[in-house]
Amino acid sequence: MAHSGFLRSNARWLGAGGLLAFSSSYGQTFFISIFAGEIQASFSLSHGAWGAIYASGTLAAAAVMVWLGALTDQHRARSLGPWAMGGLACACLAMALNPWVWMLPVFVFALRLSGQGMLSHISRVAIARWFTATRGKAIAVSSLGFSIGEALLPLIFVALLTVAPWRELWVLTSALALLTIPPLRLLLQTERTPQSFAATYEATGLGNRHWSRTEVLRSPLFWGLVPGLIAPPALITAFFFQQVHLAEAKGLPHLELVALFPLYSALSVLAMLSTGALIDRVGSMRLMPLYLLPLALGFLILAGAQSIWTLSLGIGLMAVTAGANNALPAAFWADSFGTRHLGAIKAVATALMVVGSAIGPLFTGFGIDAGFGFPTQMPWISLYILASILLLTLSLRRLQATAGLARPT
Repeated sequence: MAHSGFLRSNARWLGAGGLLAFSSSYGQTFFISIFAGEIQASFSLSHGAWGAIYASGTLAAAAVMVWLGALTDQHRARSLGPWAMGGLACACLAMALNPWVWMLPVFVFALRLSGQGMLSHISRVAIARWFTATRGKAIAVSSLGFSIGEALLPLIFVALLTVAPWRELWVLTSALALLTIPPLRLLLQTERTPQSFAATYEATGLGNRHWSRTEVLRSPLFWGLVPGLIAPPALITAFFFQQVHLAEAKGLPHLELVALFPLYSALSVLAMLSTGALIDRVGSMRLMPLYLLPLALGFLILAGAQSIWTLSLGIGLMAVTAGANNALPAAFWADSFGTRHLGAIKAVATALMVVGSAIGPLFTGFGIDAGFGFPTQMPWISLYILASILLLTLSLRRLQATAGLARPT
């Protein structure tokens, strides 16, 4: 009953965060990669060439995010959200109309910046600021928008590709983004403050203070967290980006592999909601060293998977980390460094996430071109994840100790 009361009293703001999260799908890798085969055929691109184009546009978006994301400290979500949505609509239309291969990096940049970058950033920063005592729950509920997009859009658009040209589907995507602006403005007419849950608007972080972005970036311990934090966006992005190649390597029709994505989404939702509840109960820092373990095991299983059942198991484990990743890092930044400069700090985190999502497709694409199929690369991916878990754990404990806090038990 308490949970239903929370949803009813906060439906407007949770809905706005969810709508921003869902709409970011059009700039996410899992959506763009649906058209990978058509884009490569239309522009005569190899796996490596398409991966390089995708990475260049994505890395440029990451660089701009460091500056643009800080605007969330100065402007409200009701101002930034519609502008980002309009930019995404323009980027989708540009992808539909583009006849030049040399312009692909520009339009990938626009899709990644407006969709994966700004819309997801605005959603998470706004929710993390609006809620304090129930931050984990609020982030988890609003992040359902990501999961709904992952579950529905690949199935719908892969099916539509059988009856409509890929460029027309990008026109449809542009129209959908534009149609989202009026309900978003309506939901954000009034912005929430967390005063019913906390005494003040701002919540401090480690050391009972607000960290500036400069302080965070100057800490060597922060950079020890980075390999682990970028692992989910880099490696899950690589999985979705290489979905056409992976289906071929496993001897499956593409649609049969995509049919497993609702399972991925359902399990990620369960993991996300469970993580949100655990964040409010035990804190985000206790959970950080644990949430990457299913991803490492998932890739190890996917490497040798020869049936739908083993593929389902590997994808299911990957979904556990993906779901936790939708809730945990957003709460972690606020809990660790406070909310006063959260937009600027989270902009760096979002930029790192975008960088990771560029690195994954780039390296796996060139690996495929060099004769190392994606399944062959997966055991090495698992080793990287395990090493990053160790580094993350050591860095996080040291960060807590230097802030004068006891290490988690």
